Amino acid sequence: MDEIEHGPLAQISPGALNLRLTRSTIKMQHSASWRIDKINPVHDLLIGLEGRGEYLIGGERLHLEPGEAIWIPPGTRFVGWNEGQAAFTGIAQHFTLEIFGSTDLLAQLELRQKVRLSKWEMLEPLARHYRQSAPPSSVTLAQHHGFMVLLLAYIDDAFVDWRGASAFQAQGANAIDIAVTVAASRIAAHPLEEGMAENVVAEAPFNPDYFLRAFQKRIGRTPRKFQDFKRMERAMPLLEAGQAVAQVGEAVGYADPYYFSRMFKRVIGLSPRAYVQRVRQSRDGALMQLDEAEQLDALRAVGLGPVS
Repeated sequence: MDEIEHGPLAQISPGALNLRLTRSTIKMQHSASWRIDKINPVHDLLIGLEGRGEYLIGGERLHLEPGEAIWIPPGTRFVGWNEGQAAFTGIAQHFTLEIFGSTDLLAQLELRQKVRLSKWEMLEPLARHYRQSAPPSSVTLAQHHGFMVLLLAYIDDAFVDWRGASAFQAQGANAIDIAVTVAASRIAAHPLEEGMAENVVAEAPFNPDYFLRAFQKRIGRTPRKFQDFKRMERAMPLLEAGQAVAQVGEAVGYADPYYFSRMFKRVIGLSPRAYVQRVRQSRDGALMQLDEAEQLDALRAVGLGPVS
């Protein structure tokens, strides 16, 4: 079954993010005598490749093994050492990640500090190549793009929730853009949660009427209709996998299969069964439901397409 991206940053336009690697990649290769005690002014992501490293981060004891990642926020004291006889190897990358060039994106997220990367089988060759190919004293375009893949994988696995409007300090022209982007991302991350659309409006640091207009202008839908759309996106791969309409409807929050079918047709333009038929036609070389103009409209709705 084809996957549809449901990660916490899936609704953020690539152009809104600014990733900066603040130094060349650290190729960790630590013997039993290694020990470090420091505070970094920027974010630090550690990924284990071989052996095991021990860490004390903000007073919490953690260890790092192959396929695991640890995030260390700016200004956090951490101590690291190797208790074993085998070498501990991995990568460490210092970075900043801003949204609209003014706000620390990770500060807006509630994240687990340590995770086992769920897609490690795919990521391990990339992580090893990233370490091997890293220049000793510079940052290349390939390093930048490779790290973005690793960072997004960590965020997907570590994500707990958005911190909400109270966490934002953005001001000026970008404030409303950031607020709308975060609201849309929260809806996209939790489309099955009843009342989510209303909650993001109530929690936005703007007048509700003004925020509703801004949201519809930038996203192309009201928060409620956007949540309905994201629910149907969750339903699409389930339908494509051959699940029954009633089963899919229940999975995305509709106990009544007839109501789910009506909502699906209202949002997508096709009934669930007609959608599955179109998918099958597409796999046989025919056109999918969305023609080129409709796809451009869909891209514009999430800030990815050209402005008409």
